[in-house]
Amino acid sequence: MLSSISALILRLWGWKITGSYPFHVDKVVIAVGPHTSNWDFPVGVLVNSAGRYNANYVGKHTIFKPPFGGFFRWLGGIPVDRSKKTGGNFVSATVEAFNREKRMHLVISPEGTRKKVDKIRSGFYYIAVGAGVPIAFCQFNWGKKEVYFDPVFFYPTGDEEKDLEYVWNYFKGIPGYNPELGIN
Repeated sequence: MLSSISALILRLWGWKITGSYPFHVDKVVIAVGPHTSNWDFPVGVLVNSAGRYNANYVGKHTIFKPPFGGFFRWLGGIPVDRSKKTGGNFVSATVEAFNREKRMHLVISPEGTRKKVDKIRSGFYYIAVGAGVPIAFCQFNWGKKEVYFDPVFFYPTGDEEKDLEYVWNYFKGIPGYNPELGIN
């Protein structure tokens, strides 16, 4: 019922889901971009519900505090404290979660922020490498109001610079809610 309501809301807003969600794999990092607005979150929640994807996401730890913390966890959220220098610990803990869980689809933005960036962050990359899982790409194209799940996986080669350049170029030019903040 909830998935039908979510699908209806997306249709009323003019959104469509295209491509192929990676149901057939148990573990995957789903890199979603561009991330240029807080509006990406409600669209993502509706997409997750409408498609019955049961994916998890990471979010700024402050949204997981009362009174709404339980709600965000119910939506699949995993809190991350970005104010501390815990990048390595976050990656290690997430890799451990991948090793522990039978199924894990982690949605994460390569930009790591809604602000304009000159390069993408590498946390999602090291999570995939450490867990030995592929990376699937998902585009939030606000110009077309389309969420596209690319059916082709990306397997990190170990050449971080080259791989992150590939990811940068993949999302380059896709209009976000705030196109001027996207990857250009």
